[in-house]
Amino acid sequence: QVELVESGGGLVQPGGSLRLTCAASGRIFSADVMGWYRQAPGKQRELVATRTKDDSTNYADSVKGRFTISTDNAKNTVYLQMNSLKPEDTAVYYCNGQFRLGATFSFRRYEYWGQGTQVTVSS
Repeated sequence: QVELVESGGGLVQPGGSLRLTCAASGRIFSADVMGWYRQAPGKQRELVATRTKDDSTNYADSVKGRFTISTDNAKNTVYLQMNSLKPEDTAVYYCNGQFRLGATFSFRRYEYWGQGTQVTVSS
C-alpha cells in the first residue's frame, strides 16, 4: 500500500501563488509517474500536470506558463508551484502516483490517489 499526503492548499487572491506538496510513503520501489489533478464543483476531474521519473512533464493547456511541477525522487515527493492564480483555478487538487512496489523490480504498477486539498482563488 502507498499513502499520499497532500498539503499547501488554501485561500489566495487572484494573481497570487501557492505551492502544493504531496509525499508518498510505503513499500515503494519506484515512483514512475507523479502528478496533480483537480476537480471543480460540478465538473469532471481533470489533469493539471504530471512528471515521470525520467523528468518528462505534461501540463494542461490552461496552466502552461503559470504552474510548474517538480519532484524529489529520493523522497517520493511531488510539488506543484502555482503562480498567477485565477478564480477558475479554484478546485480540489488531488495528488496521483503510479508506483512499482516492493524491494525489487516488478512489471506491475499500482495507482494511488491522495485525499485532496482545496485551493480557492478569490478576492
